[in-house]
Amino acid sequence: MSDRERSFWAWGWADAFPDESARQALAMQVGALLGRSFSPRPLPSLESVRLAAPRVLPPEALAPFSSAEAEDRILHTYGKSYRDVVRAYRGDFSVAPDWVCYPRSEEDIERLLAHCAAEGVAVIPFGGGTSVVGGVEAAVGDGPRGVVSLDLRRLDRVLEVEPVSRSARIQAGATGPVLEEQLAPHGLTLRHFPQSFEFSTLGGWIATRAGGHFATLYTHIDDLVSSVRMITPAGVWASRRLPASGAGPSPDRLALGSEGILGVITEAWVRLQARPRYRASASVTFAHFKDGVRACRMLAQSGLYPSNCRLLDKTDALLGGVFVDGEAVLLLAFESADHPLGPSMDRALALTAEAGGVCPEGPVLREDRGDGAGAQATYKKSFFRAPYLQSALVSLGVLADTFETACTWDRFEELDGAVHDAVLSAMQRALGGGVLARRFTHVYPDGPAPYYTFLAPAREGHELEAWAAIKDAASRAILASGGTITHHHAVGRVHRPYWQSERPEPFAAALRAAKRAVDPAGIMNPGALFEPDER
Repeated sequence: MSDRERSFWAWGWADAFPDESARQALAMQVGALLGRSFSPRPLPSLESVRLAAPRVLPPEALAPFSSAEAEDRILHTYGKSYRDVVRAYRGDFSVAPDWVCYPRSEEDIERLLAHCAAEGVAVIPFGGGTSVVGGVEAAVGDGPRGVVSLDLRRLDRVLEVEPVSRSARIQAGATGPVLEEQLAPHGLTLRHFPQSFEFSTLGGWIATRAGGHFATLYTHIDDLVSSVRMITPAGVWASRRLPASGAGPSPDRLALGSEGILGVITEAWVRLQARPRYRASASVTFAHFKDGVRACRMLAQSGLYPSNCRLLDKTDALLGGVFVDGEAVLLLAFESADHPLGPSMDRALALTAEAGGVCPEGPVLREDRGDGAGAQATYKKSFFRAPYLQSALVSLGVLADTFETACTWDRFEELDGAVHDAVLSAMQRALGGGVLARRFTHVYPDGPAPYYTFLAPAREGHELEAWAAIKDAASRAILASGGTITHHHAVGRVHRPYWQSERPEPFAAALRAAKRAVDPAGIMNPGALFEPDER
């Protein structure tokens, strides 16, 4: 565990939050983009926090690995969405859990679940606290007598590495850096790098079906999981480690994306890969965004499987610090542990040229463990830095958030137009204007995953109302155009009303029945996926 302190209100490490000069520079940059001036506001302090007393306390048997201290409760109140950061910035921690449990073993978890089921106390599994959809928030309705946040940080070990099958058994509380550090001596990697990589956990990735940084092939954690072990109130849920199986509905598929409503994921066997040795990267510009879309479709359907195929429009490139001579830039990359990548890159650039793309600097081919070159490296740094900047923007009085989806290629143009019309209109009505940027985070043979960023000048005291109006407009436009409410940000509580129209009702009934079977007292994360009282 690190000695560094997490910010109680903003993203990430407290000492990594942009300083005053950096906030001033950011204010000038976003001011130029939005056509008005901004200035840094005072930062909040722990002393300004509003926190009610716990309604329930841990019993003596659970006290050795539990805490009802104010700071523990504060740090487990919210995820890190715009809505969460704004409420934390205001000092509003009214939905804090009553206490926090830090189990040391599965036996500790079993004892906790038995106590909570008997006492009517809700349990919310907590990984890295990076949810952007209200997945870890104690908004559990009026049923439970109290709420416990179950933090798995003490269960963070790589328990076994099986090199012949290139698999590892890893505890669910391991963050991205922690598990990669333990795999490195074996020359292996999980190769799953979401934007929240520094803080999010393996269990959180599985519970939310997280998407990684890589744009094609193994894009989601789903593809990397070979078995899951979960402690439910009704007993242990553990599947057999296999490369594939046709033996009925998969228990792992039900655990994936279950968001803590069935039980607590404690460990998983995952599929590993050799660490890459060969890399190739290139930046391709397009005069028109639609030409970049065509190039991405051709690449996705070519069987080349680039590790990065990230198309940015001009505004998104500006936000990421990437120069673009045109209306779009494609950040293209390949990596391999087995072979040089010149032929793959040559063929990819031939396809992008056919779509009107230009690669003025040519590709970069290298055989090392570097972090990239040129625009690729710049964007990678900004990718992991972006959540810090969103928190800084809140402190400037800027409304800044993202939403994402996936759709088939034939529907993208309609969806993109509908989203732009809906979001720009909503920002105009609520805030008098704003800007909308877009990029592709992932591409598949049958469709892209568009990711949108919106920024607007916030009205102090009315930030959440404006955010809700914009988010609702975007969500309705996505669903009406044939997209999914989320490609990789999960459902949680924020997307729950929209997911209800996307899921088949017989499936919803089956999932409710599964929850009743493994969680008869209804204590596991009520409010995620279903309404709190939807038993």
